[in-house]
Amino acid sequence: MQAPVKHHARFFHRIATFFRMMRRLPMLPMLPKFHWQLLSCLILCGGMSACSFVKLNDEAKVFYSSTVFVGTISSDAPWDKPVVVAAYTKRDGRLEIAHYTVLHEPGAYELIVPKGQYSVFAFGDANGNLRLDAGEPVGQYMSPTIEASGTGVVAELNFVISAAQTAASTISVPVPIGTMVGETPASGKLHSTQVGAIAELDQAVFSSESGKSGYWTPVEFFKKAGGNIYFLDKYDPAKTPVLFVHGVAGSPQDWKYFFEHLDRSKYQPWFFYYPSGASLDSMSYLLYWKLANLQRRYHFDKIYFTAHSMGGMVVRSFLSNYGAQFPAAKLFVSLSTPWGGDTMADNGVRYSPVVVPSWNDMQSKGRFVQTLFQKPLPPDLDYYLFFGHGGSYSLLHSANTDGSITLASELRADAQADARMVKGFNESHIGILSSPEVFRQYTAVLAAADKKNGGRGDKGNNNGSNASSGNLNIAFTYEVTGSIPKSDPLLLLTPVDSSREKITLPMSTRDSGTQLGPFPPGEYTASVVAYGFKTVPATIPVVITNSKKAELKFSFMPQGVLSGYIGADVKSGDNPAGSFRAPHPDIQIESITLVGEKESRTLTAKDDIKERDRGADAYLAGRDYRFQSFFSFVGLKEGQYELLIKASGYQPYKQSYHIVPGQYAYLKPIDLIPLKN
Repeated sequence: MQAPVKHHARFFHRIATFFRMMRRLPMLPMLPKFHWQLLSCLILCGGMSACSFVKLNDEAKVFYSSTVFVGTISSDAPWDKPVVVAAYTKRDGRLEIAHYTVLHEPGAYELIVPKGQYSVFAFGDANGNLRLDAGEPVGQYMSPTIEASGTGVVAELNFVISAAQTAASTISVPVPIGTMVGETPASGKLHSTQVGAIAELDQAVFSSESGKSGYWTPVEFFKKAGGNIYFLDKYDPAKTPVLFVHGVAGSPQDWKYFFEHLDRSKYQPWFFYYPSGASLDSMSYLLYWKLANLQRRYHFDKIYFTAHSMGGMVVRSFLSNYGAQFPAAKLFVSLSTPWGGDTMADNGVRYSPVVVPSWNDMQSKGRFVQTLFQKPLPPDLDYYLFFGHGGSYSLLHSANTDGSITLASELRADAQADARMVKGFNESHIGILSSPEVFRQYTAVLAAADKKNGGRGDKGNNNGSNASSGNLNIAFTYEVTGSIPKSDPLLLLTPVDSSREKITLPMSTRDSGTQLGPFPPGEYTASVVAYGFKTVPATIPVVITNSKKAELKFSFMPQGVLSGYIGADVKSGDNPAGSFRAPHPDIQIESITLVGEKESRTLTAKDDIKERDRGADAYLAGRDYRFQSFFSFVGLKEGQYELLIKASGYQPYKQSYHIVPGQYAYLKPIDLIPLKN
């Protein structure tokens, strides 16, 4: 094992020496940022300190042996101050914090932890000192231990914070008063990773240097800054959101020219800030998680995406994998995106002893690039491809480039085939972000999207401005006592006219009694699904008109639920921290049986549904069902259950679960062990 390391060390020393000499030539100081950062391990590793090299190596190892926990914190009493969420282990009677994050209000959180067993707790931090003080609300996830496998995501870790004096009985592993999760920042201002936080772009966390740290040390960046969608101003339902996504080693400051020239009377700029050294699958899922929470809260019916460089690949992956759940996605503009990958990433993976995780996805022949166009973009979305061809000569590329990316990669045939327009500019890879000509064309694209999808004043988001549509007022109550987390509901509107499509609208628990819409007029069957609860009544007929607001009322009764899926077979590194593990695409399941203390249920092929969205109908009807490798049991009583899965070519799977009505417990992807030949 030592010989290859010595060989690489000699190789990098020679490469570094060569480029240190060559940089003295006039042309090389102009070598674009993208490749100096993407290939620093090839070009500059010889000039790195041993400490820096070890740190990069450790970062990659940590990333590929970590798991991301996600969930939602709610409060049983009004709370509009920061909330601290932390994952911890307990050793020798002491709490060891693995990771903590701060939310500016109760809501969704993300934590990254190494492989192991953890507990998760949260508290309202009234004075911003990162310490649980007497009287502050506190809560802990119902399971005392959560397993982090070292890959992927563990979701639905939802729980409630309650007044400290009453919360002790609900916390299975007590968190003592005085527990500190970290040091209060010198500025005294806590950084929120809760989606929709309002950013001050002059803060260090949003700087170019911070963006670079997210490239070289993505885990460290995620622990300090998180990954989030930020606002520049308070949400305005009368303005269309425009989401900006940076590229390699980027930061929000890359979009300064666009922010300054965007018509803020029509559009509200949002930006997705993420560690660009992390895997693109992980960042695509993070974007999905963040947008899902924003959609649930604000119900925007239109959003435009604008992405630079590698950010375009993140957005494309999000849209092709999750776009069906976001009909609000109407426009996607990419600038200088390497759709065909980058051969320099191939070289980095091939020759460097330290590989930044996103390099694996940027390889021209790698899995991510090769599968990026297998799924189509949403049919109602317009895509525009902007590319640059104004790069200067580069020693690192023999082909024509924008100074960083080859034109062949920017103009991949699959990307051109999807595009409504392909537009080239005499700009470099970075210069395209501050070009007046580019922005003029971009403004024209926004105007075309407004004309097609309804401009300002036509949004009708909770204001009923669209004269051809109507609104609903929906009230719902959760019939629960104690600190049971209330799962966010999903509104289902099924047209009586079967030729029309079903409407689904994610909601939040705070939407009860609010006006939602607008919706197309007509006759519908309405219902609301809240997992872990039974909806009463299951459905209500409703007529939506533009002259009268319809009123609906539902109650949610706790019921036991166990659902999950068999995960797809993956190779090492294919399901890194924060990425979604896809369901197994073609497994032959013989039976799925759930045995309780007083009942037994079995799902076979006759219980299959043909379309995933029919699962909500089955759930409302109180029916257990299967869909491909996914399964769901509903209406369970509290108690201990054993799950048994039999599938062709695999060993039987057996696992025990404790079911509590109203508590929608997490269930990680199930791994089945193949039978030995």
